[in-house]
Amino acid sequence: MDKSETRRSFLRSGTVAGLGLMAGGASVQSTLGADGAHTSAASADTKTSSPNPASSPNPDQAQSAEGYRYQPGPGGPLGSAGDRGRLIPGRRAPDRSLVPVQAPDLTKLPWEMKNGVKEFHLRAMQVRREFLPGYEMVAWGYNGSVPGPTIEANQGDRVRIVVHNDLPEPHSVHWHGFELPVAEDGVPGVTQDPIPPGGKYVYEFHLHQTGTYFYHSHIPMQESFGMVGFFIVHPKKAWEPVVDRDFCLIFQNFMIPPNQTIPDSMAMDWNWHTINGRSGPYTTPLVCRHGERVRIRLLDFSPMQHHPVHIHGHTFWLTGAGGGRIPPEAWVPANITLTAVAQARVFEFVANNPGDWLMHCHMVHHMMNHMVRQVGPRVRSYQDVSEFIQSPDNRPPVRLAHADPGFNVPGYPQKMQGMEMTEAAMEKLWNRREVQGMRHNWHMGVHGLMTVVRVLPDDLYDRVIHGQETIPRGAVFDEIVRRFSW
Repeated sequence: MDKSETRRSFLRSGTVAGLGLMAGGASVQSTLGADGAHTSAASADTKTSSPNPASSPNPDQAQSAEGYRYQPGPGGPLGSAGDRGRLIPGRRAPDRSLVPVQAPDLTKLPWEMKNGVKEFHLRAMQVRREFLPGYEMVAWGYNGSVPGPTIEANQGDRVRIVVHNDLPEPHSVHWHGFELPVAEDGVPGVTQDPIPPGGKYVYEFHLHQTGTYFYHSHIPMQESFGMVGFFIVHPKKAWEPVVDRDFCLIFQNFMIPPNQTIPDSMAMDWNWHTINGRSGPYTTPLVCRHGERVRIRLLDFSPMQHHPVHIHGHTFWLTGAGGGRIPPEAWVPANITLTAVAQARVFEFVANNPGDWLMHCHMVHHMMNHMVRQVGPRVRSYQDVSEFIQSPDNRPPVRLAHADPGFNVPGYPQKMQGMEMTEAAMEKLWNRREVQGMRHNWHMGVHGLMTVVRVLPDDLYDRVIHGQETIPRGAVFDEIVRRFSW
């Protein structure tokens, strides 16, 4: 069976599966219980049929909430509850428990309840992290991860975090944005003695705030090595309008010179760019169902780089920042948000436009990986070669005739710089449920601080996320184009 026939077979069987789902899918939802434990009633998703829009959106006609949920449009008059989906709730029942956060490519820090206190154990340590398939870097993080695992708790909890220092130098942890007793603030010298190598320190405090916070080393060079993690505090009652998805993304930059695996913490420029510890296209897509309300929490933990973060195909509302939830009357509609160093930005939108949508930093060099100049006159003729002229015996061999076609045009374009991936790397990219059915060369457009938000109709979502089959490349994308080209 050739590829085109395989794809047609997928589409035929997908139609049958979709009809079955629309006829009898039960509504279920993953929740975060009052004590912070995850519970689930069979599946992490609600299911409601997502109809094919019958016609092109009409900007002059107000839409109902359900109309806006499944196709782009104004949503309602300017300033109304439906305006660009501002207050349109998710598909889940509003009386259900809180939705747990999802941090793709990262784990969550487990805890135990001890005498009414949630106790976490955080271990500072050296970590090997595969930024791209085959590119393992050595950085510092927590519990085997860069960034560290996500801490998730509820308003009103009392938490105890036992920090173990497995680093070769002193360490401390700051709980960024929290209003807590001064002795728990984690600033070496100012509020505590540093934790010596092999030692531990116990932090304990009460959580009365809600929102998007984070923890990080308060020793600057350690920060530039990647020592950070989310600390999410849910409100006692879910914010309205309720969301169906709650994603967390940490943007970071590292300078790792050619043929090295260790970041240079004294650098003033950066060549590796990661989201949750991976560079595009190795970043795992954010997958949601058509019609769901989605929240995305951004954190910029770059040493000194800001990030204008843009999402394609949707308009979102800025609903939160590092200080917590923003009142709805102050929300701002946008499709790009500038996030500065150590800032958190939270935005929400209704996923009403099916497809695979790019989400990325709009800084040009942040949309690339390992961008470095070569040493000596091997690649660009204008490189400074003075140190080699002074020591000819140490000069690297030089091929003076530049045969590479990249030199025939100004600027040496990106596609001339040898960014092809090996078969082994491609296998790692495709060996994930979240990318099943995407276009065969989707990875060519996703680099550095880039990921993909996938908005899938119910039947396709279930086949991608809950199915076992290998979906032909391009099959899901082509089916969405067939159904939703308005």
